[in-house]
Amino acid sequence: MASPAASSASSRTVPARPNLAFRQLRGRLSPGEFAAAVRRSAREIGEQVSCDARYVGRVESGEIRCPNYAYERVFRHMFPGLTLPDMGFAPREAVRGRGARTAAVGAAPLATEPDHRDTRIQICEESDVLRRAFITGGPAAALGFAALHPIEAAAAHVPGPRAPVTGRPGAPEAAAVEEAVRHIRLLDDRHGAEGIYRRATQPLRAAYELLDAGVQRRSVSDRLHAGAGELAITVGWLAHDSGRFGDARSHYAEALATARVCGDAALEAHAFCNTAFLARDAGRPREAVRAAQAAQQAAKHLASPRLLSLLALREAGGWAGLADRSGCEQALARAERLFAGGPRDGDPEWMTFYGEAELAGLEAQCWSALGEAGRAAEHARRAVALQDSHFTRNIALFTAELAGDLADSGEPEEAAAAGVRVLSLLEEVRSARIRTMLDGTARTLRAHPGGGVVTAFLERHAATAGPEADGRRGGDPAC
Repeated sequence: MASPAASSASSRTVPARPNLAFRQLRGRLSPGEFAAAVRRSAREIGEQVSCDARYVGRVESGEIRCPNYAYERVFRHMFPGLTLPDMGFAPREAVRGRGARTAAVGAAPLATEPDHRDTRIQICEESDVLRRAFITGGPAAALGFAALHPIEAAAAHVPGPRAPVTGRPGAPEAAAVEEAVRHIRLLDDRHGAEGIYRRATQPLRAAYELLDAGVQRRSVSDRLHAGAGELAITVGWLAHDSGRFGDARSHYAEALATARVCGDAALEAHAFCNTAFLARDAGRPREAVRAAQAAQQAAKHLASPRLLSLLALREAGGWAGLADRSGCEQALARAERLFAGGPRDGDPEWMTFYGEAELAGLEAQCWSALGEAGRAAEHARRAVALQDSHFTRNIALFTAELAGDLADSGEPEEAAAAGVRVLSLLEEVRSARIRTMLDGTARTLRAHPGGGVVTAFLERHAATAGPEADGRRGGDPAC
């Protein structure tokens, strides 16, 4: 049995020291771009990591003193010949086991008042914090992170939320919420929303139960509010992509209310951004314009041109739905100009999907809505060519957009070939939105006399079509 001193030492802290060596390794890449490079390197060696801009920031700030074994293998692959100390990390024995406990005994104790300094960190590996948060019970365990496995595990059980059993929520619970958001987004990027949405609502309820339990430290409270709000947006997006527009609207409203309660402008901008996207898809283009403009107002002080670029595209989508060509073109020009400003450290971590491919794909959707199928097809083709292979769902989405645009511009065989590629991708991606787009392409191609490739696509499409899942109605009037 551990001695009282050792047990106490495990919860003591040491001052965080910025990891300048790792910052130099990042070079001129933004945190989001570096995170994408980490994920690509992981795939090259068969690892799976959920690296994003926030993780990179935690490493560079010194909050993560030593990466877990998976990240260590990826970093060694990226920087051959460098050891962990060469990358600015502490030796593993200094943060694990007896060595870590010995170091903690001599560290300054935690302050007794509720407002602990944020520059003090737990002496533990990041993965160990999260693992304990989920294993030891309490509401953090109810986040169901471990149950959110790939699409084949859709029937896995996710525990329901439980009340705190050891005092008020703290930093481990906040970290658990943040990691749940990252993991769900990773699954969505690879597999689409269907099969994930229903289970993801349980972590969302647990996250808000953590808030209801009360938090003493302001820094932890801010993290929990931001994490719960981002989780609400993420679950809302899963509903949106599954065609459950009414559910999506409710989740986005919950996120917006959370943002207003805690005065979080970044969360407010994100909630309005997704609300605008939903309004466009639900056939309410004027609401899409208003929501996108509200998002831009919230984001004007966030020092992120790329975020403002995406919000301008959301506005452009609304103008296109209103058949306002002038308004759409002005918003598109603004989006391109802001995008050219390049990535910044202030870019939100959820925007890792927004690159040249997404810009081209959203422009394609605008031109398609304005009836310019040929111009839309050019942008859609560029979107498919530029899309990072990590975003399997988006490859399927933009290929479906391309198929529809080609069909509308009188290119049935090329449209059918693109449609076949989408059907193949739908074997690993489940998205009602993409399926609906492909249904439209099939309807258009039935009116065209086509060759063998058109017939093959229509037959395969008909063979894979099935009844809609319960509650999956794109035109839900409740939204």
